[in-house]
Amino acid sequence: MACAPDHDRQAPALQVQRVSKSFGETVAVSEASFDVARGEIVALLGPSGCGKTTTLRVLAGFEQPDEGIVLIDGETAVDETVWRPPERRRIGMVPQDFALFPHTSVADNIAFGLPHGHRAWWTRPWRRLRRVDPPPRVQELLELVGLHGFGDRFPHELSGGEAQRVALARALAPEPAAVLLDEPFSNLDQNLRASLRLAMRRILKAADTAAVFVTHDREEALSLADRVAVMREGRIEQIGAPDDIYYRPETRFIGSFVGDANILPATSFRHGAETELGFVILLNPSEGEDGRPLDVLLRPEQLALKIAEADDAEAARVINSEYYGHDQVVRVRLPSGLQVETRLRTEVVWQPDDPVQVVVLDDAIGFAR
Repeated sequence: MACAPDHDRQAPALQVQRVSKSFGETVAVSEASFDVARGEIVALLGPSGCGKTTTLRVLAGFEQPDEGIVLIDGETAVDETVWRPPERRRIGMVPQDFALFPHTSVADNIAFGLPHGHRAWWTRPWRRLRRVDPPPRVQELLELVGLHGFGDRFPHELSGGEAQRVALARALAPEPAAVLLDEPFSNLDQNLRASLRLAMRRILKAADTAAVFVTHDREEALSLADRVAVMREGRIEQIGAPDDIYYRPETRFIGSFVGDANILPATSFRHGAETELGFVILLNPSEGEDGRPLDVLLRPEQLALKIAEADDAEAARVINSEYYGHDQVVRVRLPSGLQVETRLRTEVVWQPDDPVQVVVLDDAIGFAR
């Protein structure tokens, strides 16, 4: 593959500094800041209306922010005095519906992404295209996205996953500093998403370009991204590696949004907390006096079940279980009446009203009330 332009490899490919955007009285994005390195994939994750798509559109140049700075490969794309239009930003865009040209071939679609000076092949009359080999860059990209031999096909002859790869190849054609993807899997069959996520990650890593994608699906964000930025009401509440976001959420909202969560009332004690399930060590021990009320977050897989005696007054009781083959989700009612959810292997299939003891396997996260 052709080498990327000679830029400082140490500088982030994309820098976003305190970007804000409002529509009338509605604040869509508020002081968003993050960097994306070359070869890094960052997910903007959040519920509908949180500002993630508006952030993407600001980066692409489709929306002008009210304030803030965007730098691409160290060059200012927008600030108080500078505004570069989308075509001058070295940004590739993969829209939600892929937006392929239906009347042109796969090779034609990819070639359209080439810089204007290298696109003469694409502009020739369609009658002659079949007799002219596409540019080497198009052949390169077909290989990269796993579509060798697909150049003469048309969009209506492609599956959803294949169409997505063509759209990605077109975005990568001009060797952009960054690629932006808007809900890249939303139009694809649920059964195909897992394999396509792996393919997407492989392609982006091989292209060595920075990538930012928008999603409301936590599995997509956690499995595809190197870092995840969780947004809420226009603000980035936390950005970090997927395991940090999942196991060390900084807010109660993030803890509940990025995965199934059990929230237990607790009391702070030394470096942990006392809960109905016993003492747990906290990954984020709070400072101050013992005895303060907390809420403790534990993921379902951080809990295990042991068989208890039927007449044990301290025993919890199984409410129900959902069997998935590789694991099962078991819901349990504690003696206090509080319900918790566990995710377990399937050596034992638990039945309603089974007496059990709930065991904490791992450290937890605490949130002050």
